[in-house]
Amino acid sequence: MNKQNLEDKLITDFGNEWSSFDQINLSLEEKKKIFNDYFSIFPTNFLNKSNNGFDLGSGSGRWAYFIAPQVKELICIEPSKAIEISKKNLSKYNNIKFLKEKVSNLSIKDESMDFGYSLGVLHHIFDTEEALKICVKKLKIGAPFLLYLYYNLDNRPVSFKIIYKISNFFRIFISKLPFLIKKSICTIIAICIYYPLARISFFLKYLNIPTENIPLSYYSDKSFYIMLNDSLDRFGTKIEKRYSKKQISEMMKASGLTNIIFKDGFPYWVSIGFKK
Repeated sequence: MNKQNLEDKLITDFGNEWSSFDQINLSLEEKKKIFNDYFSIFPTNFLNKSNNGFDLGSGSGRWAYFIAPQVKELICIEPSKAIEISKKNLSKYNNIKFLKEKVSNLSIKDESMDFGYSLGVLHHIFDTEEALKICVKKLKIGAPFLLYLYYNLDNRPVSFKIIYKISNFFRIFISKLPFLIKKSICTIIAICIYYPLARISFFLKYLNIPTENIPLSYYSDKSFYIMLNDSLDRFGTKIEKRYSKKQISEMMKASGLTNIIFKDGFPYWVSIGFKK
């Protein structure tokens, strides 16, 4: 299977994922908490009624839901059928433009955007660095770009890296299965692995015991719905790339970003840079 066909299948998979987990019934409180996990380092002064921005890989529209009411116009870019989910979730906003496009043929005019973000998307394509450069070209000078890429556990003990290698072996196998079978297996993973570890972390946090080095401790305060969604997101993807903090910083600089800042804490790594 060539790269183009593999990326097309990946897009179909993500369309199926967001159709299964459209997040419509997720509580506003949990949506907001997850939003804050990713946007805590984003400069809020760029979110105003004079500015236009873009959401690359908008999925179900979970980020746009909070960004759109603060800005003049938001462009949601999603190559899969999930764009129909985001249209439904964001129907109350009239300042959103939807583009069903891949990053490789992005139609947004260069140097026209006041901000942009892409969270959990660019590590699922072959040429991540080139895709990031395309995104940065769309920004005005000085505009921020918020990025989230999977980390390669560069700040974790050896035990985490061993667990990752084992889990990645299963991911490679599971991701090749038909969607309904894949979804069923990922549901079992969420029940048998995500949920127990999350509950252990929740209990330890209640006792004021640090949980930083417990796998999946991020989910200690998350609903089971999010665990189901993220289990499929993690084990169902055919392409997964991971980066160290240093690699991400170098890639952002090479794309034309400067003044790079990383969030200190989960999720790893969320970073932001400004178009120079």
